[in-house]
Amino acid sequence: MAYDFDLYVIGAGSGGVRAARFAAGFGAKVAVAESRYLGGTCVNVGCVPKKLLVYGAHFAEDFEQASGFGWTLDEAQFDWPTLIANKDREINRLNGIYRNLLVNSGVTLHEGHAKIVDPHTVEINGERFTAENILIATGGWPQIPEIPGHEHAISSNQAFFLKELPKRVLVVGGGYIAVEFAGIFHGLGAQTTLLYRGELFLRGFDGAVRKHLQEELTKRGMDLQFNADIERIDKQADGSLKVTLKDGRQLEADCVFYATGRRPMLDNLGLENTGVKLDKKGFVEVDELYQTAEPSILALGDVIGRVQLTPVALAEGMAVARRLFKPEQYRPVDYKMIPTAVFSLPNIGTVGLTEEEAREAGHEVQVYESRFRPMKLTLTECQERTLMKLVVDAKTDKVLGCHMVGPDAGEIVQGLAIALKAGATKRHFDETIGVHPTAAEEFVTMRTPVAG
Repeated sequence: MAYDFDLYVIGAGSGGVRAARFAAGFGAKVAVAESRYLGGTCVNVGCVPKKLLVYGAHFAEDFEQASGFGWTLDEAQFDWPTLIANKDREINRLNGIYRNLLVNSGVTLHEGHAKIVDPHTVEINGERFTAENILIATGGWPQIPEIPGHEHAISSNQAFFLKELPKRVLVVGGGYIAVEFAGIFHGLGAQTTLLYRGELFLRGFDGAVRKHLQEELTKRGMDLQFNADIERIDKQADGSLKVTLKDGRQLEADCVFYATGRRPMLDNLGLENTGVKLDKKGFVEVDELYQTAEPSILALGDVIGRVQLTPVALAEGMAVARRLFKPEQYRPVDYKMIPTAVFSLPNIGTVGLTEEEAREAGHEVQVYESRFRPMKLTLTECQERTLMKLVVDAKTDKVLGCHMVGPDAGEIVQGLAIALKAGATKRHFDETIGVHPTAAEEFVTMRTPVAG
């Protein structure tokens, strides 16, 4: 049968656009449908605008520390609408770049909500198109638990478009989105409380990293409340919010921000018209080739719930395009040693196994740790300390994990990720000459394992 397209992609986020562009470059006839914004979560309501807001929040520290270097500044003033307007302008520019990337690659762009009618047919804007392969790349969506008064809370989607900076913010959640936004609001001058129902935030990260960040955020005056959860939210006559916790305590806030998880975005997608199956968490079930239970339908990115990171979706998109249309270049995605950063203030950078994971996997572990006050801060009153940690297999000398909390942690760990991917040993680190004076050189000068 002759199809209208070789590949029809639903969702123009990172993974969908990458798959579409490369498939078209390999000679396939490709269409992409997008109902919201080009670039998906990352470009519009995720990594890119978040990082811009983190940069904005960081200036508070820079102004504070400048006096130690001889600078005298008038009292700094911050204007939230200016930051948001400039952020919006940059996102609009990126939307245009994504549009050009698709169109210049020869991809047909359909703007509207696409619904799968059958395993080879998609309907959009009243028209139907057939495709040999359909790729679901619709991403995720933040969810707010349906407690009484949940309609008064916001998610990350709304946070990027607030008209003004709230004076008192209550951030709910213990993952990286909660930690990052708490840092943004706090850094920009809001009275910020981070509320998490567990013992300590960032579950799954190295224990030393979690504890170190807790100490640093507490030093900065952020109110951290663990083992706490919200029972209900009530709007007051003056517009403020009264938040009642499950332990009976009450807090007041001007904004309650939920970052307690994301669900796969499958609304009105028409999956009931196919054999596609979902896993117990509601994500699209796929095999190692991103194939669903319906042979003609594939899925990737956040919607499959594996590793919900933009570079992973990009790698998955490339893998799908190559397997379908350039099989001689196909390489499976390697999910080991994926580096990641948390743009908290201070930043976290990490790659490889945590100490806890390494021990659980049966490795005989040696741990190297360094905590120090960065050189930049020695002329200031700031007492922030950086943490660097290596997790090493004592038998093979192989470096299993690398973790950092401190300025530019993500930038530093990216380079170390290459070394770990290549199988670097502690001896390789020891024999590498450091770049002096930098914080990064500490990773090649740690000589004595910590007791433990």
